[in-house]
Amino acid sequence: MAKTSMINREIKRKKVAQKYAAKRAKLKEKLRVANLHDEDRETLRRQLQALPRDASPTRTRHRCALTGRSHGYYRKFGLSRSKLRETAMRGEIPGLVKASW
Repeated sequence: MAKTSMINREIKRKKVAQKYAAKRAKLKEKLRVANLHDEDRETLRRQLQALPRDASPTRTRHRCALTGRSHGYYRKFGLSRSKLRETAMRGEIPGLVKASW
C-alpha cells in the first residue's frame, strides 16, 4: 500500500490541474498562433510558467483505486495488476474471465 501522503499529493495535483486547465489551454492556444511578435510570445510563455507547477496534467500519476500503487496500473479498470487479479478471481469485474486455451 502506498503512503497516504503520496495518495493525498496525487489528489491535490489532480484538483490543481483541473482548476487551471481552462486557463492553461487558453494560453497554449494563443502560443500556437503563428503571427505573434517575439515580445508577445515571451509574455505568454512567462504567464504559462507563472502558473503552479502542479497545474500541468503531466505531473499527475495514475494510481490504483484500492491500494494507491503506481506501478502495474491498468487504465481500463483503475486498478493495479495484483488487485485486478484478486477482484477478477472473485468475479467482481463483469465480463472479465481468466484466459484458457
